[in-house]
Amino acid sequence: MSALDELPPTDSPSVRVIAMPADTNPYGDIFGGWLMSLMDSAAGSVAARHSHGRAVTIAVEGMTFLRPVVVGDEVSVFAQLVSVGRTSMSIAVEAWRRARHDDRSYRVTKATFTFVAIGEDRQPRSVPPIVPAAA
Repeated sequence: MSALDELPPTDSPSVRVIAMPADTNPYGDIFGGWLMSLMDSAAGSVAARHSHGRAVTIAVEGMTFLRPVVVGDEVSVFAQLVSVGRTSMSIAVEAWRRARHDDRSYRVTKATFTFVAIGEDRQPRSVPPIVPAAA
């Protein structure tokens, strides 16, 4: 199975939206920045939940657009905490598209987002370690 033929994750998406005409660039294609903002929102939700507070994006690595998204597509974004440091969190994010009248889903892009937890003073603060899932 090639990377383009993979199945989407089985867990619930962090974000799910329909691509609309307002989300297009001047050529009528879905704007990559719109998709990236959905992914950042999904990762930010995971980061805030894990750190129990405010967290900010400091880096995005490895984003490559594999397939286009068109108006009417359902876009599902999956985000999973991968690792933590003293103040940072690494979150793997994948975006998948499904045509409005189709059952098949296709990965559009994936990237790793790095967030840093910050306090009320906007300075980095510690984050808890990852708790392994019960076996």
